Amino acid sequence: MRFFQLSAVLALLITLWSCETKPTSDAEFLVLPSPTTFEIKGESDLDISEVKNSFTQAKDLFTSGKDPMELGKDNFTLILDPAFSLADEGYELEIFSEKLEIKASTRAGLWYGVMTLGQLLEDAKDQNAPLPICKITDAPALAYRAVHLDVKHHLETKEYYYELMDRFAAQKINAVIVEIEDKLGYELQPKVASSDAFSIADWKAISDYAMARNIRISPLVQGLGHASFILKHDEYKPLRDDPESDWAFNPLNEETYKVQFDLYEDALKAFPYANYLHVGGDEVHTTGRGSAKSPLELQLTWLNRVSDYAAQKGLTPIFWDDMPLQNAGVYGSMYNRKLTEVQVDSIWTANESKLNEYVGMFPKNCVYMRWNYNMPESPGNIRAMKWFSDNGLKVMGATAGQTRWNLLPQDQSNTNNIRDFALISIRNKADGLLLTLWDDDSPHFELYGRGIAIFAEFTWAGEKRNTEELHAAYRQRAFGSALAGAEMEFINDLEAPVAFWKNSLLDKKRDRNRLRNLEDPIDQAVIPFPNADSAGAWTQKYQDKIAAAEANLARVDSVLALIQKSKKLAVRNTYALEVYEQVAQAAQFSNRAIITLAELDEPSGEKRSQAEAKLAGMKEEWSAIQGQLEEVYGQTRQLNKPADYILDQDHHVHLANQALNFSDWQFYVEGLFLEKVDQELKK
Repeated sequence: MRFFQLSAVLALLITLWSCETKPTSDAEFLVLPSPTTFEIKGESDLDISEVKNSFTQAKDLFTSGKDPMELGKDNFTLILDPAFSLADEGYELEIFSEKLEIKASTRAGLWYGVMTLGQLLEDAKDQNAPLPICKITDAPALAYRAVHLDVKHHLETKEYYYELMDRFAAQKINAVIVEIEDKLGYELQPKVASSDAFSIADWKAISDYAMARNIRISPLVQGLGHASFILKHDEYKPLRDDPESDWAFNPLNEETYKVQFDLYEDALKAFPYANYLHVGGDEVHTTGRGSAKSPLELQLTWLNRVSDYAAQKGLTPIFWDDMPLQNAGVYGSMYNRKLTEVQVDSIWTANESKLNEYVGMFPKNCVYMRWNYNMPESPGNIRAMKWFSDNGLKVMGATAGQTRWNLLPQDQSNTNNIRDFALISIRNKADGLLLTLWDDDSPHFELYGRGIAIFAEFTWAGEKRNTEELHAAYRQRAFGSALAGAEMEFINDLEAPVAFWKNSLLDKKRDRNRLRNLEDPIDQAVIPFPNADSAGAWTQKYQDKIAAAEANLARVDSVLALIQKSKKLAVRNTYALEVYEQVAQAAQFSNRAIITLAELDEPSGEKRSQAEAKLAGMKEEWSAIQGQLEEVYGQTRQLNKPADYILDQDHHVHLANQALNFSDWQFYVEGLFLEKVDQELKK
């Protein structure tokens, strides 16, 4: 009897336990960009490998252009119904104990539901955890979320561009603008093309691949200014606005438009799904070969011609908006943090008439792209955007994941700027935002990954995560959950040493980008070496630089140790970690060089002899560092320009435009320093 009672109690307990929701595991699921809502209720009983197979089949149906409804799985349901009250790219993803379903009103929304499922599968596999019982509802804050690829100074391998499209798709980026310059094999103006340019067919294949992943690529063909890639060639010199400068076209020469329209024609063949034609137009004043017309009238004359061309092709032109604002005298108000809103209003009141005088010439079909990489939240920037919209003109913002930073993006991948401009765009109900990734000083593209993820987050989700949470989500998505913790952060710690690296081997007030025109850069720019006759004087003069080198040496050692640990823990994208490692090693060489020079300044002859021995070994040491870096970089990047490439006049001192071979521009200073070492050791 007592046995029967005990059995009954046990049976009752088992029944009650089975009716309760199973406790969730310790696994953390971090979707990036953040979903609108994400509610986890427990753990599912779904077989991970079975779901992964269905996920792969669903992706294949989408990317092959087939009907995803053909999937036909009982426990994996895709539901596409235009009657659903979901945004165009919105979706619902619900995982039950033994099945899951994704529903959307558009094919794009269904695709993004599948992309989110892919991230959940990654997290489950990484943490050896079941998929969660959960419900996600999601939709983008901005409709147009575009990344700008600037290929003017180098190309990646073709395979890398395909990989990028897959990464962008996973992050729900839906557009790319390629600043193509001479990296397209133009057929109508073949002289413009670099000999290493991808053909029209090559770029079209990449466009096809992207479009199958809901990414529409549009071209940016620089126009009125930034035209050195065209006007550097002898055949096009008659089209120059200034005969001595390859920077700008003459907008009053009809042949200007013949050339530009030919380039557009070929670009649109390469990017056949384009909905925009970005025509550039920034940072340029023209005179029309000495005409009496104002720079603003000349620019708008040109803009109307190229906008008419775009309209005839069914495209919307995009135009960088800085020059009309500069010509009107209001541009500076966007970059002065000390100005109040009242002061900005007074500047506009005094100068707005200069814009209004020509407002009728501003094409209505054009998008005026308000780029601001430093202060998008400033009253002046907001006032400029308002002027365009108040006058019935379309305006869109452009932030940056990379500007003029050498070797490594700074400011935590420009997190704050990207966030601020995205939030401004969302508040103003803008159509979208562009993330520019400038190639001027050409860091490795893998180093842009965090900035791209930050952009994807804020343009899709708005401000749902703080900076630390967002960087953690990036690490989990990029490398795996084992790297998500704050203790695995190393990118921020590398920024200051890389900023110091840029000019650490140069004397005061010398800049790595601005050495090519010096008559004797070794003597005029490279840091002087200590003089044995005045031991200690060098150390006194450069004490701040020595202190920075010593601090950075320790910091970079810590970074390198953390990267080694990360490489062992990462379950994907270890290549990006290898790139960061090479950046750290390059920066570390400069730290050691400065410290060695300080040792050379010792009064002790023995210590000076030891320092001289270290200096003598630096050429071999640097050769090994540079060789390893180029081997790693070269896995995805075309390092060198073709032997027949013509460098232009380098109006904006772009480091990547100053030599044909990668090492000759990226590490020009290191080469000068080692030449100086040879000279000193021979004395």
